[in-house]
Formats: sequence, structure tokens, C-alpha cells
Amino acid sequence: MEALSLPAALSLVAGGGAGLSPERRAALGASLPLVQRDYRFERVWFWGCIQGVRGAYYIAEGLGPDRAAPRSRLYSLNCLDWSLLTPATKEMLALTEQVKGRFQGDPSFEYNLSEINAEAAARLIESGKEPVIKEETRLIATIEQIDRTVGIVPRGAFVKTPLGPVHENKQFEGLSLVEAKKLSSYFHFTEPVNLKNKTLLEKADLDPSIDFLDSLEHDIPRGSWSIQLEKGGTVVVLRSLLWLGLTFYHVPTTKQFGYVYFGTGEKNLDLPFML
Repeated sequence: MEALSLPAALSLVAGGGAGLSPERRAALGASLPLVQRDYRFERVWFWGCIQGVRGAYYIAEGLGPDRAAPRSRLYSLNCLDWSLLTPATKEMLALTEQVKGRFQGDPSFEYNLSEINAEAAARLIESGKEPVIKEETRLIATIEQIDRTVGIVPRGAFVKTPLGPVHENKQFEGLSLVEAKKLSSYFHFTEPVNLKNKTLLEKADLDPSIDFLDSLEHDIPRGSWSIQLEKGGTVVVLRSLLWLGLTFYHVPTTKQFGYVYFGTGEKNLDLPFML
């Protein structure tokens, strides 16, 4: 969610128990503008918090001119001092899938891969690497997974230019209340997968400038999203049941929307059996 509107945005998602202490909010209000200035980002989003056993990771994302380009990610242990994270790689994502359980809250903590997956550990040893995974690596991969799977935006909030870059749609005035209650009105803000498999007939009714992302209506497993009206029916809130702790909000007929994650960084693998 937008760093500048953080206090108001957090109040809109507070129904699910997500929130920050006044001290943390004040620290973010002071440090995130400095992050934007020092790293020369066009925008800074407060992504959320991953709670570990001994501490928490507070995450921010920096955006450039192309909103769909890979985002720069930073983490902080105190909401004041920020460290830049390296981009996620396929190797990181594959290795960290083996790690289960809670985060420790210590970036230097090492998971012994030989105790988790002997084959993966053997491959690392063969390539001359130690069979360990640092928690910072797991953090990078987890943020990437959550963004890819449940990072969402309303339809029409962003527009794709003929040359490729994606920008905020200045004509976007929010979804109507009727449209805001439909899963088809929300898109995954990441590289589309299902869209590429659609036939020309299915694409005929799509507007290529705004319908360039995958819709939530075809998410698997079905039923992995909860839609609710809150604040007297003035705010539409979507919560992910796959990544518990991810909350998206949108105030219909306004430009106010965003998502935030407050959780343990663990995927709800039991979801198919709960539906």
C-alpha cells in the first residue's frame, strides 16, 4: 500500500486484525520518505510484515517509471534502518520451497539443507556450495511468492502503453460497488499466465491496454479468496485464504486501493482440504 497514505490505509484493513503500533507507524512515516529519496524511487509501497519467532521483518517496495517492472525490495527490523534485498532467482525459489516452519527473525540464521532435503543438499555440495540456506534468502523468495500469487490490483488501475511499459491510469476513478464485489474485477499484478492461453475469440472482448493481466476468477483452488464489505459497506476487502494475512482493500468509486501482508510467511497448504 502507498507509503504516503499508510495510516488511513491501515485503518481500512484493520478488520482482519492487521495493524501496527503507533510507534511503528511513526517510524515508518519518518523513514520511508527517506528511503524514496535515497534510492530515487518514484513511489514507495509498504508491503507488510513477516512475523518471526524472535523478531519481525518489515518490508517496503520501491517502484520506478514502469510499474510492472521488477520492484526493489527492502527490509527492516525496526522500521527505521532499511537494507536492500537482492532480486529473487529461480534457484532461490526452488531451494526455499523445501524449508517449512516459522521464520526466526534473524537474517543471518542458517537452515541446514541436508536435514531438509538430502538430494538438494548433495547438488549444492557438487557445485561447490555449502548446503545451507540463509533466512534472508528465504525472506526474498517468500516475498516474491506472495507477490506473484496474491499481489492484486483493481481492473483499470494500470494501463499498458503500446510500447510496453505499464503506468498508473490517470483516468481510473475506482470500480463501481457492483463491479467491486466481483473477483473478475481484480487482476494479479505480475506476468500473466492464463491470458497467454486464451483463444483469439476469448480475447476479442478484452481491452489490451487494461486487460493485460490474469483475473482472480480462475485462481486455483477455487474459493481461495474471501470478499467482504466493511466499514458500513463503503470498503471492499479481499483476503487470501492461501496466504493467510494478505489483505486487499478498495474504496469503490475512488482511487483508494492497496494490499498489505501481516503473517508468518507460511503458505496454507491445507486449503484444498478446507474448501
